[in-house]
Amino acid sequence: MPHVNGITEKSTKSGRERPGRPGGNTADLVKQRYSTRFVQPSDFINADAPPVPKVHLPDTESIQNITVDVAALKDPGLDPEKYTATVLSDASDQQLRDFQTSLRKLKNRASTDLQQNVYQNRTQFIKISKDAEKLNEDMRALRSHMSELSASVSNLSANTVVPEARSSFENAAARTRKQANRSSVANLEQIYNNQLQTLWKEVEGSQKFLPAIPGRHVEIEQRRWAELDAATWKPKQKVSLILLNDHLMVAREKSRHRVNPNTTGKAEAEQKVSTRLVAEKCWPLQEIDMLDLAPMGSARDKHEMANAISIRCGHESYTYQSERSSSTEKDQMLRKFRQTAEELRRLLRTDTQTHTKSTKAMEFYSTRDPTVAKKTDLLRSLSNSNDRSEILIDVDGKQKNLRWVEGQMDEVDIEVALQHFEEAVSLIEKLRTVAQGLKGNSMVQDLINTKIDGRASTLADVVVERLISTHSFSNATQTNIKWLVRLGFDDRARDSFLVARSETITKRARQCIFEGDLRDYIFQVSFVYFTLMRNTVSIFQQCFPPLMMSACVRWAKEHLDGFNVILSRQLSSVQRGSPTWNECMDQAKEHAMMVNEVGLDFKELVKVKEDGG
Repeated sequence: MPHVNGITEKSTKSGRERPGRPGGNTADLVKQRYSTRFVQPSDFINADAPPVPKVHLPDTESIQNITVDVAALKDPGLDPEKYTATVLSDASDQQLRDFQTSLRKLKNRASTDLQQNVYQNRTQFIKISKDAEKLNEDMRALRSHMSELSASVSNLSANTVVPEARSSFENAAARTRKQANRSSVANLEQIYNNQLQTLWKEVEGSQKFLPAIPGRHVEIEQRRWAELDAATWKPKQKVSLILLNDHLMVAREKSRHRVNPNTTGKAEAEQKVSTRLVAEKCWPLQEIDMLDLAPMGSARDKHEMANAISIRCGHESYTYQSERSSSTEKDQMLRKFRQTAEELRRLLRTDTQTHTKSTKAMEFYSTRDPTVAKKTDLLRSLSNSNDRSEILIDVDGKQKNLRWVEGQMDEVDIEVALQHFEEAVSLIEKLRTVAQGLKGNSMVQDLINTKIDGRASTLADVVVERLISTHSFSNATQTNIKWLVRLGFDDRARDSFLVARSETITKRARQCIFEGDLRDYIFQVSFVYFTLMRNTVSIFQQCFPPLMMSACVRWAKEHLDGFNVILSRQLSSVQRGSPTWNECMDQAKEHAMMVNEVGLDFKELVKVKEDGG
């Protein structure tokens, strides 16, 4: 038979088959197996066979070094599930644990960097705030100097005018000043009052515009003026200009007439009796401006408007002209108005700066410390001081200002934020020592004590939370209570500790489940009660002085009464003196002997109430 693919086919000719032997088909199969022949091809290398496919094996070196891609984690559009599926698709358990460890280290490093950045940014912010405040003060001083320079230049340009005779008000004031003692503030106030009294008598209605206030006085008064019409510039009425230190009053002349009874007819003859002034307009100096109209007129009108002035108040404008031929009276009024207005602006600026400084002082202390904001008397005292930066305190032989106190308060806040409670408590103790040494300055002492009390209260809140969460651990409880005692919150520490232990006893007792066996249930409840009572008293003795032990004994007695209530309720259906009764009472008294280790004897106090309650 021909060869196929180099393999010889089996011979199946019936003429060459041997006769059958006993065994049947098995013998035939064995014969066929041994009759097969295999022929090996001449050359495997040059055979036209397809190549063996390559099996993809993971690169063990690349998988062993799985690193956290920080740049990928910073991407705001990162998909965590997709990222972990891509990076950890072929990772082993050890590589997963290493990757998790790397992520935790990266998280801790980011948290540490964040705390450091917060501290650095706060420090830089405080420094920049101080620099900005100093720059603001320098700018105010520069603005004040520029205003003084401008006023000096204006005065020099107006000094060429020869002053004229003073008005009746000025003459009266000059005579009074010569007779009075100028150095006396009371005499000066009396002079001002006399001027206002004279003004009220001679100018009708002036008291309505110019009530009596401290320091108000007349600077200059000129009567020979006329108000001009704005359209035609013709005189409308005669007026007087009265310049005070803070207002400018315009008073018109009013003539009083009387009827002659001897005159008959429809027209009545009138006879002029006298002339007096009536207050018509009055403006604050900071709201008006006085302009000289002489340079503004045309060449033809320069001579006519040489003695005219314009007073502008908002959108309104009024024109007045002096009746004298020379411009001396007008120049005197302009010069006096500029001087008075500049002095008023300087005074208002000083008052504004003082008020701003006081307001900033109050805002500075009230916004940073809510406890200080409630003490208005203290804030008012601080705001009334000339310069709070000049208030010096003695610290270890060195002079420090209130800015140093604020810096120390910032340090306390930073230490609390970083949970460095030992350093924060030490800073508060140091500041209290400094405040106790300031016996000569009660205002600063009250300020520092108020700030310290606020920071100490905040720190105590945080420590109390730690105390409540770690009250079962002796060392942590001792540390937290020690901090609270140093801060002056020993009563709060005691109450918080005992309340936390009471909640633990109630919680553990409720976890005891009655499953039908009364003796087992009484065993569990009594063991929980007296074990926790013993541990509580032991920790209390280690953390608090013996003088406060009475509070702990009272607390233990209250919980013993609570246990007696539970015991009475459970044994209410059990016959007194029965084996179950006796066994339950023996177990309870045996557990009560555990408190003997801390100096308490409650064995005889364990009992069942008569009412079974």
